Amino acid sequence: MFFENELVSHLTSQISHLKSHKMNKTIKGGEFLIKETAYQDVFIPEEFDEEQQMIAKTCRDFLVTEITPILDRIDSQEEGLMPALMDKAGELGILGVSIPDQYGGFGKNFNTSMLVADVCGAGHSFAVALSAHTGIGTLPILYYGNETQKAKYIPKLGTGEWKASYCLTEPNSGSDANSGKTKATLTPDGKHYLITGQKMWITNGGFADIFIVFAKIDDDKNLTAFIVEKDFGGITMNPEEHKMGIKGSSTRQVFFNDCPVPVENMLSERENGFKIAVNILNIGRIKLSAAAIGGSREVLSQAINYSNERIQFDRQISKYGAIRYKIAEMATKIYAVESANYRAGQNIDDAYDELVAGGMDEGKAKLKSTEQFAVECAILKVWGSEVLDYVTDEGVQIYGGMGFSAEAPMDRSYRDARINRIFEGTNEINRLLTVDMMLKRAMKGELDLMGPATAVAAELMSIPDFGEEDTTLFAAEKKVLANLKKATLMVAGAAVQKLMMTLSKEQEILMNIADMAGYVYILECTLLRTEKLVSLKGEESCAGQLDMLRIYMVEAVDGVAKAGKEALWAFADGDEQRMMLVGLRRFTKVEPFNVKDARQRVAKQLIEANKYIF
Repeated sequence: MFFENELVSHLTSQISHLKSHKMNKTIKGGEFLIKETAYQDVFIPEEFDEEQQMIAKTCRDFLVTEITPILDRIDSQEEGLMPALMDKAGELGILGVSIPDQYGGFGKNFNTSMLVADVCGAGHSFAVALSAHTGIGTLPILYYGNETQKAKYIPKLGTGEWKASYCLTEPNSGSDANSGKTKATLTPDGKHYLITGQKMWITNGGFADIFIVFAKIDDDKNLTAFIVEKDFGGITMNPEEHKMGIKGSSTRQVFFNDCPVPVENMLSERENGFKIAVNILNIGRIKLSAAAIGGSREVLSQAINYSNERIQFDRQISKYGAIRYKIAEMATKIYAVESANYRAGQNIDDAYDELVAGGMDEGKAKLKSTEQFAVECAILKVWGSEVLDYVTDEGVQIYGGMGFSAEAPMDRSYRDARINRIFEGTNEINRLLTVDMMLKRAMKGELDLMGPATAVAAELMSIPDFGEEDTTLFAAEKKVLANLKKATLMVAGAAVQKLMMTLSKEQEILMNIADMAGYVYILECTLLRTEKLVSLKGEESCAGQLDMLRIYMVEAVDGVAKAGKEALWAFADGDEQRMMLVGLRRFTKVEPFNVKDARQRVAKQLIEANKYIF
């Protein structure tokens, strides 16, 4: 069983959780840029209930007892080891957290599955195998399969009896997934599709029982998805890939040679495969961010511990300002993105609840709710993976010479982190998608960007408001946040008007705008989490969180100013450019704040605790 027996009677936990957490049901994906959100309307990780915390503890204990002691064996790809670990995870129920109870799972909400991804993110190659199986391997069937398909496959995937993989990428189709050449041809008797083609970078490929395969039927323009069992035949593989990191993860090229797939194993409808791929990747992106933060947290704790043990010049290196700077910066970035992960996760849960209450099928509601927050998923994929890269890099630096040694933990963490900026769509693609999705929604009338952008342009021509200053707690931070939103709208609106149809080709400008939007979103989530924490625990108890909020605010202001300036220099000129640069300076002002002392205070708390504590 997954949980202790007494939790079976824990019937009121979810009800009490919902009552104590009345969410804003009107927020839509991308609206963070044009709407204010009250702190009461967000979920923060400190609100996870007893049952959810027990799930996290089960995952944490599993890593401590089953994964961490044998990381070298996992990396050597010892025959049968990873499948055996997946079996153990299945026995504990870790693979079935988000699978509905009618298929033998626990039917927990999306944010609970985010929590599992977060905790297991410290599991290196095991985390990759787990994510591929429970996410892109299982969810296409759960969300797009018919009842017969779900009844046949989901229970065995939920227990780990069958392991899953996802076959999308091909040698000449990576980011451009729909250009894949794998073909599916109907047999003369109409009973099977014969699939022929080559797939590469297939996680879990070496031991998977089930492959979600994307192919084009005849001369179709779009992909179709199929559920392929290994025992169907016609499947061969190259040896395991030799990779920079995640060495314990099975990664193979898979060849389909007239692989006979029963027609009833087509997943969803013909030519719906690309849509399946896109929607499942949305889920993968936000889950990747959760896992990246879990990995970052573990690296920081190891680095703090080492800094307390390492003596140089007769002092622990944790007493030096340069080391404390690193520890505080690492913690601040983790805290900020973690705040956004669980806000977005709950937004997805709330959207799902509303859609189901409105009569939508549960499977469709799952997809639609995630699709609604695809913008946030793309932002989080970028920010989470880049925080992990930053944290592991600084972890190596804190370890110094030992950080470069394969005998110390930073070696594996550093190498394993790098793939996350490529997985689930490269960070460059996700930056482009962030802006593309927002603009498309604006064009469809789903998101009013141009109205607020026009208002900001008008504000540039007006005299700044020098009214009485609000000195209440968080007033200054809210003013900064509002101004950063204005800066982003100003640059994005001007770029759309100036470049119009050619904007899609200006990738550098689009990525500038994406960075501005990303900083805004992460800062807002950090502010809302901190404000809610203060309302629950009091200002004194949240001193560290308040410091991290303000540290991150300074970073966000500088980041928006830099990205905005580069964009304006690229597409504006003359008086228009001068006016908008003045506006950008107005909107990226922040009162002086002693960031150095704030970092020292944050680092002191962490060093005294000898681990990440926020």
